[in-house]
Amino acid sequence: MTTDAAPDVSRVASAGGAVPASRALSPSRAGDFMQCPLLYRFRVVDRLAEAPSVAAVRGTVVHAVLERIFDLPAAARTLEAAVELVLPQWERLRTEEPALAALFGDDEQAVDSWLSGARDLLARWFELEDPTRIEPADRELYVEATIDVETPEGALVLRGYVDRLDVTDDGRMRVVDYKTSRAPREVYEAKALFQMKFYALVLWRRRGVVPALLQLVYLGSGEILRYAPDEADLLATERKLRALWTAIERAARTGDWRPSPGRLCDWCDHKALCPAFGGTPPPLPEGGPELVVAPSASALGTPGLDEE
Repeated sequence: MTTDAAPDVSRVASAGGAVPASRALSPSRAGDFMQCPLLYRFRVVDRLAEAPSVAAVRGTVVHAVLERIFDLPAAARTLEAAVELVLPQWERLRTEEPALAALFGDDEQAVDSWLSGARDLLARWFELEDPTRIEPADRELYVEATIDVETPEGALVLRGYVDRLDVTDDGRMRVVDYKTSRAPREVYEAKALFQMKFYALVLWRRRGVVPALLQLVYLGSGEILRYAPDEADLLATERKLRALWTAIERAARTGDWRPSPGRLCDWCDHKALCPAFGGTPPPLPEGGPELVVAPSASALGTPGLDEE
């Protein structure tokens, strides 16, 4: 097991490497288990369907625009150009996911109002950052690395998507994530930064360099949360992820997926099935424990759909 501060680059696996990508964890699913083990079970083991919210889908559209605005020459990266991308990205998404058309039915006025909200979020981004002065090294970057864990298999793949990675000429990295929600209160900032430290850990393990800056851009409130991690931060995140995966595998072996009621329960699609509210979860599917360590591709979480 790697315990010192030096990145164990030799243990890092690419998508086609020796460590099975099925034993994997993303920030979204890690967050699910920390929030509520039963929610993790519903999403990863039972794979219950969830209705996308208009806010989450708007986040996906905004993310797509912020990715594609950098395809334009620097001088052409204007608010007007970004706004012009909104409708085509919504139409593309609706074509790829026909079920999304049911969000609004035939109410064109509701669609117009919803798209206007996306444009407002983009306008706020232009107040926070100047895309004419930014040349990202990567956008929607898939990252993956392997850490040792105290299980029989002895390895866990960490994976996810980074909204934007900026790299200076001297190799310093800035990890940027867009949120269409409002910035959290100070007491919840550590929870918000967990996702960013997860990405920083993966990049450190892959590239041997600790990112210089983690940056959360909150378009809902027009704020930026910045954090400069160090090796101690990332080692602590790694220890937390090891302990988290041990807890996930224990729940898989025992079938003990306990609910953890909280303020987010009112927004949970599965509240009616939760014992904390008088519900009964469905029987565990056959091969449930294997589904935990071999989750579907959707277990990564969809870029832009975990915003609200």
